[in-house]
Amino acid sequence: MKVTICGAGGRMGQAVITMIGSGSYSDIEICGALECDKNKIIKTSELLIFSIDNLDKFLSEADILIDFTNPNSTLKSLEIAKTHKVPVVIGTTGFNESQKEKIKIISRDIPIVCSPNMSIGVNILFKLVEAVAKKIYDYDIEIVELHHNKKNDSPSGTAAKLAEIAATSIGKDIASVGVYGRHSSSMLRKKDEIGVLSVRAGDIVGDHTVYFAGPGERIELTHRAHSRNTFAAGALRAAKWLNVEREPRLYDMLDVLDI
Repeated sequence: MKVTICGAGGRMGQAVITMIGSGSYSDIEICGALECDKNKIIKTSELLIFSIDNLDKFLSEADILIDFTNPNSTLKSLEIAKTHKVPVVIGTTGFNESQKEKIKIISRDIPIVCSPNMSIGVNILFKLVEAVAKKIYDYDIEIVELHHNKKNDSPSGTAAKLAEIAATSIGKDIASVGVYGRHSSSMLRKKDEIGVLSVRAGDIVGDHTVYFAGPGERIELTHRAHSRNTFAAGALRAAKWLNVEREPRLYDMLDVLDI
């Protein structure tokens, strides 16, 4: 299987390249490593990283596109992938609702796996949060996420997804009940609100905790990522899963993992 990687100079792009070069993925070949940040178009990991402007050329040789860039860049790459009929794995986060809708539209023409988090553990956490929220829907729900100090989007895509799942599970719309950070001398918590708080510090790979707090007790569901390799392995698993003539549709990691 030949893959082209967009965002090859970033943290996740480098993790994917390292995983492929580790010897555990002898059935995967990198046919293109591209970057939209001109400062990262360098020779690294024994690969020459080209400008993303060359994507059209590299997709003519690729079976799968893996994209870890930014929302605007991802959407541009999707349009080119659609032209070449190349399936796409999207690990980019921070999409707004309009951008998410564009991804859905493009998925009518090519199969796409889009997930805010590619790790097996986090996707199991998604299912656990859904199950717990449905059982104790009257408990307060709060989400705290921790990431490194270079992360752009806040809250993380994973935290946003957790909040969306929790809200849906208690019959609410996250747009109505979501509260992102609190700073006020008078901000009494409303009954159904779901709080999402972000920490940006040091080199934290990614921690997410969902709190369910009720009278006299609380449940804490936590996932901690020790290495970006877990996300890279998930992206490569998704790429292999897509490379079996999947129908054009928008998939997520729950489809890939069949959970």
